[in-house]
Amino acid sequence: MTRSKKYRIWEGALLALLFLVIYYVIELGVVERLQPDFAAQWQHYAPFVKRLSLALFAIMVLLLAGRLVERLIDRSGDSHGVRYNLVRVTRLATWVCVAIVIIAFAFQNLYAAAVSFGLISLVLGFALQAPITSFIGWLYIVFRRPYHVGDRIQIDTMRGDVIEIGYLDTTLRECSGDYLGNDRASGRIIRFPNATVLKSEAINYSGPFKPYIWNETPVQIAYTSDLAFVESCLREAADADFKSHYADHEGEQDTASAVYFRINGYAWLEAVVSYPVEPEDTTGRRNRILRRALPALNREPDKVQFPQGTQR
Repeated sequence: MTRSKKYRIWEGALLALLFLVIYYVIELGVVERLQPDFAAQWQHYAPFVKRLSLALFAIMVLLLAGRLVERLIDRSGDSHGVRYNLVRVTRLATWVCVAIVIIAFAFQNLYAAAVSFGLISLVLGFALQAPITSFIGWLYIVFRRPYHVGDRIQIDTMRGDVIEIGYLDTTLRECSGDYLGNDRASGRIIRFPNATVLKSEAINYSGPFKPYIWNETPVQIAYTSDLAFVESCLREAADADFKSHYADHEGEQDTASAVYFRINGYAWLEAVVSYPVEPEDTTGRRNRILRRALPALNREPDKVQFPQGTQR
């Protein structure tokens, strides 16, 4: 917690104590005893000031409680995405409680407050259907967890890294996009309403089951190439890059690369190397594998022939 946040907590605690002192000063009749001449006029304002001080005390206590809960969440061992959602829920619950206190202060008659709140809710329900649906979408995101902050996702035609999940919309740092043919960040920001997740499939590239996804890279070769040699070169390049850049996951199950062959539409054969990769490293890992594999393949022209010149 930063120094400024610590100061805000102490300031809030002092304000809450001040409002409580004001309430008990009025409740005990200190003003009337100290200023008898002012007692008649003070009796007219005292109930309002007493209710106001009690309401402000309750608001400050709620805000302090919310801030302390956020501090406990920040210190928990949960992932950043989970902590982000818990903080959002805590802030929402805090401000809902604050709103209830304000309504209770504004309406002494609870029945009148309930009727007024019901009428306002009915009007707002018709006027704000889209925002309300997006808020329900936020609740779905928080409790069903289709994605967290920091995940790379694709929803409809949008793909990128989640940088913020608001009450009404989600913000992505776009990757790929209209002007790129790779998975690098495009520099653009995408905002879409949370209601989108209720009617479209959300593809999470950073899911909870594995730290990586599977990708593949094809290389065109001739039918007369030594397929066993090509397979060994591609696998060695992929495995060496994995050992170099993914040492933390070395030895885990289902991390070995694989090579298969398929027929290309232009009369060539494709050797396809399939390998695990972290979602943010797809372009980089493909480039590193090709830089390792192609020199080894080119050193053996008798075993490997590539499309060149007019022979394509």
